[in-house]
Amino acid sequence: MAGVVQQYDNQEIKTKKACIIGGTGFLASQLVKLLLSKDVSVNTTVRDLGNEKKISHLLALQDLGDLKFFQANLTDEGSFDAAVQGCDVVFLVATPVNFASQDPENDMIKPAVFGVRNVLTACVKAKTVKRVVLTSSAAAVSIKIITEEGLVITEEDWTDVDFLYSQKPSIWGYPVSKTLAEREAWKFAKENNLNLVTVIPSLIAGPSLTPDVPGSIGLATCLLTGDDPLINNLKGMELGSGSISITHVEDVCRAHIFLAEKESASGRYICSAVDTCVLDLAKFLSNKYPQYNVPTDFGEFPSKAKSVLSSEKLVNEGFKFKYGLEQIYDSTIEYLKSNDLLKD
Repeated sequence: MAGVVQQYDNQEIKTKKACIIGGTGFLASQLVKLLLSKDVSVNTTVRDLGNEKKISHLLALQDLGDLKFFQANLTDEGSFDAAVQGCDVVFLVATPVNFASQDPENDMIKPAVFGVRNVLTACVKAKTVKRVVLTSSAAAVSIKIITEEGLVITEEDWTDVDFLYSQKPSIWGYPVSKTLAEREAWKFAKENNLNLVTVIPSLIAGPSLTPDVPGSIGLATCLLTGDDPLINNLKGMELGSGSISITHVEDVCRAHIFLAEKESASGRYICSAVDTCVLDLAKFLSNKYPQYNVPTDFGEFPSKAKSVLSSEKLVNEGFKFKYGLEQIYDSTIEYLKSNDLLKD
């Protein structure tokens, strides 16, 4: 197969075979599709090959190219060895998510940290992997006590894990798991001389291939659907990180491949297209889509974002975002309407 070939500053890198860890998810399944469309052979791991509903959207992608499935679990030591063997690039997208857990330490945090080490160990053993691209999260850089407006969050920032452990706000286990998992990845990469790059996306929206609507789409569109519990979660996101930052799923996938292919890329990269706040987002949606009766009165809730997620490092590498706020929501609404999940 031809493989992905990209030319940057006279540096040509070619990926013939990639492994995507955790292919069933929103981002990962779109990444599988994009790589196959570029004639890259893809291995992907799933937790249960026998669960046809969970993998039906991936099975449908086999017509696009060379796609192979491997059963593996983040907490099963050695289970990723076969999937990674022979691959040039490994995209570590999988992460344990259980927002309803009463025990996030054992349900999310410990499995996330162990899983990173498990996958990276397989990459070292394979001896063919030129680069690992790990999907981190804005939740690993942005959550801390923010006392004033105008904070610019960059790749130098890390979420305040001590603050989360002491205060235990809603769904605190997820940002802790993402932060500690990424830190573990960097520690392992340094110890084992592994070429690692991490992508730090903000809230992801856009169309999904998955059988169920991804949680991030539900959160991004809660002002349109009138889902009060999710609106409260959206407010909590702004209070915790200082803003509502959103990116289209295609741009996040493109950033993963871009960073896998660019030889000079190194370190962490924030991938965030738009920074806004609950009030400004509500006003935008109300004006753009008046048929959905979006609420715009939030009482005493802050009327301005206190921070922005800077994608300057990624853009300076040469990456260009395709989707702005309007395009992100147009495509997401079209996806919801085509699945009878939103009506005018």
